[in-house]
Amino acid sequence: MKLIVTGGAGFIGSHVCDALLAQGHTVHVIDNLNGGKRENLPDGVVFHNMDIRSDEVAVLFEKEKYDAMYHLAAQMDVRKSVADPGFDADVNVLGFLNLMEAGRRTGLKKVVFSSTGGAIYGEPEYVPQDEDHPQQPLSPYGITKLVSEKYLFFYKDQFDIDYVALRYANVYGPRQNPHGDAGVVAIFTQRMLRGQDAFINGDGQQTRDYVFVADVVRANMAALELDGSGIFNVGTGIETNVVELFRMIKEFTGSDIEETHAPGKPGEQKRSVISYARTEKALGWTPQTPIRAGLKETVEWF
Repeated sequence: MKLIVTGGAGFIGSHVCDALLAQGHTVHVIDNLNGGKRENLPDGVVFHNMDIRSDEVAVLFEKEKYDAMYHLAAQMDVRKSVADPGFDADVNVLGFLNLMEAGRRTGLKKVVFSSTGGAIYGEPEYVPQDEDHPQQPLSPYGITKLVSEKYLFFYKDQFDIDYVALRYANVYGPRQNPHGDAGVVAIFTQRMLRGQDAFINGDGQQTRDYVFVADVVRANMAALELDGSGIFNVGTGIETNVVELFRMIKEFTGSDIEETHAPGKPGEQKRSVISYARTEKALGWTPQTPIRAGLKETVEWF
């Protein structure tokens, strides 16, 4: 197939490009390199340095006529979305609509959308949170991801463009930038390897569901094969608190850093853990990488 990957020079997007090329697809990438890096891109992709909000998108889609799109480009910093919700919506909603309009006019058949688990559900009413859990996003970032899912339903209903929305837990692994919630793995790892202080926010008992990037890529490959549309969680169903995470990374880096706590971040979610039962049933996907193995590989990459 001829595929376009937005945000393909980024952390998750570049791994997706690797896998798509390995399967023999023709892969184009749109990325403005705001968060991504040119060196992340594998040989063999066709790179377009552009913003997803630009008029160039329509011209590109008209010329290339892609079969399917992987949409990973986003303003993905939760705290930045709170500070500037207008910018967050401009990129994550209007940029997304710019792509979808270009796609519907040029025969796009399918979208695989990188959504979010924790940020869409908000504080859990029960755990693990499944896809039917009430959606109460606590940040503009979570709101824009939920809005995008609703637009995907609209484009399926009106223009018969299939979609798979993958609601990720906290993704970590090689090539990760130290930004956003899941960036804590990259932040701790980088600082410990450099002999710098690394601080745990609050008491460190806040939990997240950490899923390894290679497992996320397998879910993306399975999504392309799905006949039909749907929304699926991509997580492990296992909670890990920040203190546990800190101690594992300290072990793998060989750091002698002290366990130091900083004031908690206001409004930070206390728990987040998602169920992958529906994903296993529909996509045949389960997480394969235990957190210790994933962290060890991540530390070795850094």
